[in-house]
Amino acid sequence: MSARTAPLRLLIVDDSPFNRRLLASLFDGDPSVDVVGAAADGEEALRLIQELSPDALTLDLEMPKMDGFTLLRLLMAKRPLPVLVVSSYAQRENVLRALELGAIDFVPKPEQTIPADAHALFAVLREKVHALATIDRSRLLRKATFRRSLPSLGDLLGAEGADEGPSLLPPKRVVVVAAGTGGPAAVMSLWDKLPATTGLALVVCQQMPEKFTKAFADRLSKRGTIGAVEADDGVAVVRGQGYVAPGDRSLELAILDGRLVLRHLAPEPGERTPVADRLFASAAQLLGPRAVGVVLTGMGEDGAAGARLLRERGAPVFVEHPAHAVVPAMPQAALAKAAAKPGTLDELGEWLAQLGA
Repeated sequence: MSARTAPLRLLIVDDSPFNRRLLASLFDGDPSVDVVGAAADGEEALRLIQELSPDALTLDLEMPKMDGFTLLRLLMAKRPLPVLVVSSYAQRENVLRALELGAIDFVPKPEQTIPADAHALFAVLREKVHALATIDRSRLLRKATFRRSLPSLGDLLGAEGADEGPSLLPPKRVVVVAAGTGGPAAVMSLWDKLPATTGLALVVCQQMPEKFTKAFADRLSKRGTIGAVEADDGVAVVRGQGYVAPGDRSLELAILDGRLVLRHLAPEPGERTPVADRLFASAAQLLGPRAVGVVLTGMGEDGAAGARLLRERGAPVFVEHPAHAVVPAMPQAALAKAAAKPGTLDELGEWLAQLGA
């Protein structure tokens, strides 16, 4: 995709006049973003979309007349545009629902009007708006249509005790997943493909604020046939279960008292958690070919170095095809560094289902 030369035409949709002015002011003097208008509700937003032809939207969810969910449904059915949700921390389930409906990413709105860490928050918001400019709208069309101590590694991965219930069995393989911008819908798509009888365990590093990762795990559990939890430090890894990295910690695989477990890793200075490369490296070292790497949509290169380590240890690595990813940077980096296999989300889900059979 060629580099964008014209500024991103941005429409702000929020029922608060203060928020509309504040969001618009963040891009004063920014030559790469042109705030072309602001709407107080979904009905006004639809009119302005027709009149102004914006390239992207920031969207509040709770608004009078027509709320953000209704606007998202209409927009993704008729005229898909990249949408960045700006919503309250208290509305975590609503944010995840919006991502399922087609929103690309979100920025949590602080509880107070101007938070103490406003500079960092505004920097993240600007970064995510700039990322909207890299998204090919044709990709949105596709998205809118998401017990005992075990003596050996072989026992840890695939041994079946006769008196154990299915939820306590160790996994045949452990799938480690890296996902960034656009990732929640992509991860949900993989969950849809996995049967309840799968022999896999999945560990997901989804770049997401810490207050949202538990809600994301709960959403996955409600959506699919396998469960998901936010990973506690020392939690045992069992088949048919998913684990989501907490937003303020990275994860690594380890052996504790003869069981395969997940351990929390404190962030390094300046590190944006969770870091998939740290999880991937531990899976490569500990599990080798019994691990599986998956790299999905996202900004940056997280997961690429870890994917290379996994391939060097004989583990398969699957990558969402950059031509189909909402944001292609992470899968492109993984393909450049590792002998990974690219595919659509449907294909990735089918490959994982076959590995877990």
